[in-house]
Amino acid sequence: MQNPEQLTAQAKRALKSVFLVLFLDLVGFSIIFPLFPGILKYYLSLESNTGIVSIFLGFISKLELWLNGSAGQLNRFPIVIFGGILGALYSLLQFFFAPFWGRLSDKIGRRPVLLISVAGMVLSYLGWIFAGTFWLLILSRVLGGIMSGNISTASAVVSDVTTKANRSRGMAIIGIAFGMGFILGPVIGGLLSKVNLLELYPGLAAWGINPFSAPALFACVLSLVNWLLIFKTLQESYAPHQQKEKTVYRSINPFCFLQTKEHPGVFWTILTYFLFISVFSGMEFTLNFLLDERFAFDPMKIGLMFGFVGVVMALVQGGYVRRKAHKIGEKRMSIQGIFIIALGLALVGLSHHLSLLYLGLFFLGVGAAMTTPCLTALASLFAPSEDQGWVLGVFRSMGAFARVLGPLIACVVYWRFGSVAAYLIGAAFLVIPIFIGLQIPKVKVKLS
Repeated sequence: MQNPEQLTAQAKRALKSVFLVLFLDLVGFSIIFPLFPGILKYYLSLESNTGIVSIFLGFISKLELWLNGSAGQLNRFPIVIFGGILGALYSLLQFFFAPFWGRLSDKIGRRPVLLISVAGMVLSYLGWIFAGTFWLLILSRVLGGIMSGNISTASAVVSDVTTKANRSRGMAIIGIAFGMGFILGPVIGGLLSKVNLLELYPGLAAWGINPFSAPALFACVLSLVNWLLIFKTLQESYAPHQQKEKTVYRSINPFCFLQTKEHPGVFWTILTYFLFISVFSGMEFTLNFLLDERFAFDPMKIGLMFGFVGVVMALVQGGYVRRKAHKIGEKRMSIQGIFIIALGLALVGLSHHLSLLYLGLFFLGVGAAMTTPCLTALASLFAPSEDQGWVLGVFRSMGAFARVLGPLIACVVYWRFGSVAAYLIGAAFLVIPIFIGLQIPKVKVKLS
């Protein structure tokens, strides 16, 4: 008799495909992270303080005056806020469209949705390659945000090929892909930022080629490879016509999160995830400020620091979480993870020596590795089989909305009260998702 926690051969093949799909997608997605400051300076000089760039900077200068009492010329505050606004735009679009892609995958299957969304990502990177103006860059980011349905749809593939007894093991694969993708992406972006195609071929400027077209080209090629991989290797994991007809209509509106109250486990899990990500994403956003202010880290050191956190996450997810989550319980492990993150935030906030800083970062990596895949698994475990795509789409959508609100709120707190207060307040706030997480009901697992 097969151990119910063991993955079938079909599940293993599907998980390998999902891992490669997400890994390639996230490497391409995160390539842009270290480039935001240079992108701002380039388009500002190109458009001579006119157009949308000047509108951005005017808004940022007013915000800086309100927060900090002084405004600067291209100092770290405007540059980071500029990157934050572009990131928030992407997350906001993901918030609105993730449920749409999830619901569509419940109707037409996972494979077609992945092919459509990855093809859209190829087009968005093409737009970035030829973004001779800032407007074209914005349009490419808008298209990328709309098409970013990969994660929720890939999560639905995992839920299709796993059982309740081994669901968390499958979701840990997604976490590993996240960790490894976010390790390599920014490093590749930083290296390719040194390759300026205009210096090699100045005539390409007439086609919209810019100093950041090389990393954009690499991301575009990765997405094209990803599309071919899905087309050739990924088998459909879901058969909509085999599912019984649903009696309740479910909207693709992301605010339909409240409709999940008919499944209490889904509702409390998504609410816990939303509050946790709000704090965690705020930490990610303001950590650059803290590292620059206290330790004078340059971009390379900051990249290595994020790489350290990514390595910790990948190791914990690939080893401890994948093997122990179901035995310990996804609910219990996710709550433990949030507690560990709170401890990490407090240590980072109080750190004035590198040893304490990296200890805090270690706890942040461990806690995030435990929390995200376990909450994802819980949302899937509580969702009916015919609504896996929709529920996981809403789950990711609320996470994207948290990544819009969290950094904005964290920035205000940081610049109003300072780094120590911001991180201690964030750590204290995590008591709320811990309390809400305790309301998640027990998962009923059928082993036969």
